Amino acid sequence: MKSTNNTIKIAIPIAEGRLCAHFGHCGQFAVIVADKDGKTILSREELTPPPHEPGVLPAWLAKMGVQIVFAGGMERRAQELFGLSGIDVLVGLPSETPERLVEDYFAGVLAPGENICDH
Repeated sequence: MKSTNNTIKIAIPIAEGRLCAHFGHCGQFAVIVADKDGKTILSREELTPPPHEPGVLPAWLAKMGVQIVFAGGMERRAQELFGLSGIDVLVGLPSETPERLVEDYFAGVLAPGENICDH
C-alpha cells in the first residue's frame, strides 16, 4: 500500500508485541498505515525483516514506502542510512505497543528519550 498525502506509514520494531529496545535485534516489524488528518490507524501488518546487515533495513522499509521509524535505540550510522533513504527516525521511545506509540505521536505527547544505542 503506497502512502498518499493524508496517510503516513510508520515502522516499529517489535518483540512480544511492544517496541523492541534494540532496533537491529528485533524479529518483527509492525508496519502501520495511519490517516494523518483523522489521526487514526488504518491498518497494521507484522513483517519479518531480512537478515540484519548495514543498509538492508533502510532499503527494505523505503521500498515499502515507510516514512518514519520509531525506535528505542539505534546507532548514529543507522540513523544516517535511514535519512539517506528518506525515512525519519525517532529514537529513545518507550517499550509500548505500536498502537499506543502512534496514538501518542498523533497526540503530540510522544517524547523521545535517551538513545541507548548511540555509539
